[in-house]
Amino acid sequence: MPRSMRALVAVAAGEPTDVLRLESRPVPTPDAGQALIRVTATPVHASDLHVLRGRYGFSPEFPAVGGNMECVGRIADLGPQTEGLKVGERVVAAAIPAVPGPPVAGTWQEYRVADTHRLLPVPDQLSDSSACQLAVNPLTALLLVTRELDVRPGEWLLQTAAGSTVGRLVIQLSRHLGIRTINVVRRRAAVEEIKALGGDEVICTEDEDLVQRVAEIAGSAGVRKAIDCVAGPVGAQVSQALTPRGDLVVYGALSTHRQTDPAALTIPLQARSVIYETKTVRGFWLNRWFGSASPEDALHALAQVRGLVTDGVLSIRQGRPFPLEAFPEAVALAEAPAHGTKPLFVFEEGTVRT
Repeated sequence: MPRSMRALVAVAAGEPTDVLRLESRPVPTPDAGQALIRVTATPVHASDLHVLRGRYGFSPEFPAVGGNMECVGRIADLGPQTEGLKVGERVVAAAIPAVPGPPVAGTWQEYRVADTHRLLPVPDQLSDSSACQLAVNPLTALLLVTRELDVRPGEWLLQTAAGSTVGRLVIQLSRHLGIRTINVVRRRAAVEEIKALGGDEVICTEDEDLVQRVAEIAGSAGVRKAIDCVAGPVGAQVSQALTPRGDLVVYGALSTHRQTDPAALTIPLQARSVIYETKTVRGFWLNRWFGSASPEDALHALAQVRGLVTDGVLSIRQGRPFPLEAFPEAVALAEAPAHGTKPLFVFEEGTVRT
């Protein structure tokens, strides 16, 4: 076991490329109930970058190792009297900090300690690229569709940003469950791609009226359930398009991606629609879900996702590998418009298994 490791550390809050430093740190030691993981691959999420900027739902104590979400690796050591897992086992670590809850070690380092109740064994046939992306986007899609909204077969589900990673997964999952989807995109060029993926209907806000098109598609029965990760005026239009007693779950705010003023992070809802049509608009944040779910429930949900991906129901796009030294390029790709590829920090000869 080496005594030191490489880690990508943010020295303060700020723009990631300005505050990140590649450092040598001691390899941590696991306590009882913990495992030491030799990280193989870990993604760079846009939310990771918002954490570093101080614009997310929690803020670490700086200096802090970057990466706050998920990774895959092999168990290198176990803490005293720790059972249930074995050294050498390949696992996914759901590193998402629970809110409320204690902080967890960042993933952008060669070794990290994790509580064993946060670790999910994964089969060797699942690539590192897919395995290291199980615990955020696919889990979010599963929870939104099956738990937050409990969408039933034959029902309509309206969603924005259908071309996003979560949006594409929602389409795949809905098709598997017999749910019909109305998918909102902002570019006409994306329409055929969403239909080819299995989206039943597609609305392009570039040249179509969202509220009018939903009414045309759903007819008199209307649409009662929707998810939104755009917020702003688009989120408000989604709420307006729902039938009375409709339920909208908001899980992101892409329309305010670069906004630094909290007062500008809004959804301009119509009071009449909320009051007289008794519509509900509520939020979903995966971190807070992890804070309220039991360890058993969290691992059960992750196991569901693992099964869906392993069986080919959900397809996770192949990530693009980067060594830690190339973090400026990885950060740029993570926020490039319509990039479609998740940057991954990889270890062990700088490659990722496919």
